[in-house]
Amino acid sequence: MIDKDYMCGALSDVKEWHQVKGTVKLCHLDDLTAIMSMISNNLMIEDFSDIDLKTCYGDLIDESILNADKTIASVSVFLPVEQNFNEAISFIKERSEQEGFEVEVEVVGVNEEDWANSWKAYYKPLKIGERIVIVPAWEKYDVKPDDVIVTMDPGMAFGTGTHETTRLVIGLLEKYTKQGQRVLDVGCGSGILAICASKLGAKECKAYDIDEVAVRVACENIEINACENITCDQSDLLKQVDIEGGQYDLVCANIVADIIIRMLPDVGRYMKDDAILLASGIINERADDVMEAFEKFGFEIVEHVVDNGWCAFAIKKK
Repeated sequence: MIDKDYMCGALSDVKEWHQVKGTVKLCHLDDLTAIMSMISNNLMIEDFSDIDLKTCYGDLIDESILNADKTIASVSVFLPVEQNFNEAISFIKERSEQEGFEVEVEVVGVNEEDWANSWKAYYKPLKIGERIVIVPAWEKYDVKPDDVIVTMDPGMAFGTGTHETTRLVIGLLEKYTKQGQRVLDVGCGSGILAICASKLGAKECKAYDIDEVAVRVACENIEINACENITCDQSDLLKQVDIEGGQYDLVCANIVADIIIRMLPDVGRYMKDDAILLASGIINERADDVMEAFEKFGFEIVEHVVDNGWCAFAIKKK
């Protein structure tokens, strides 16, 4: 089955776009579709497993379909050419890994070796909230008196500041980060949140990600920003998180709804009694599920913010 219904109307007014294509084992097709739909509804699904050759005339079916691997399926998302497709690639890979399945990602018409550079032309300094300004490492920016500059080269890790989920949680960080706090970033991606917290006055930041590439990129960005109070290590959610130095004042988790729900039974023991958890990466359709989990595991909502179909929460232990 090739389902182009999602993409037809939406692309009619777009002259140029990039096709970001993910391929998985057939059993993970629904999971991949859910992740891709978080990026855009301009989807194309390629699934040839339901073609019944007994009821079809073989000479009327394209040979490539007849010979296609029926054990795999693909989902493509179509992005305007000016949109940062590298962010989408990182999002797909990280979210798939968090959900426990492997995905092969390609950008149709763009060589893989060009991924790290071709999108940079569209990544410009971006102000978020009142003070934070995300500045690409290769860009010049005239600093204003109240600016808090975060220099980023995200490489192949998620977190440039352009995605709604990152913007939401940075806005909350600006509000809830206090001088002298200990901050924990779970699923740190490029390290952008820990760096923001450090520059907003946190005394110590611990950043963790399951992806070794993300950890490497985060460490590089931490060094670029001269944030000596941040340490970054590899961890599957909270399994390797260090609490020897004490509990945390502020915890960030820009992941997805299911992973946030999964970590709620355990995250409380890493938090001080008055600590705040910033939870982002949640599509609006899953907000009720997440809020029910907050109640179930003893958290109350302090703030709820939304942006273009995504939402984030500031919560604390009751």
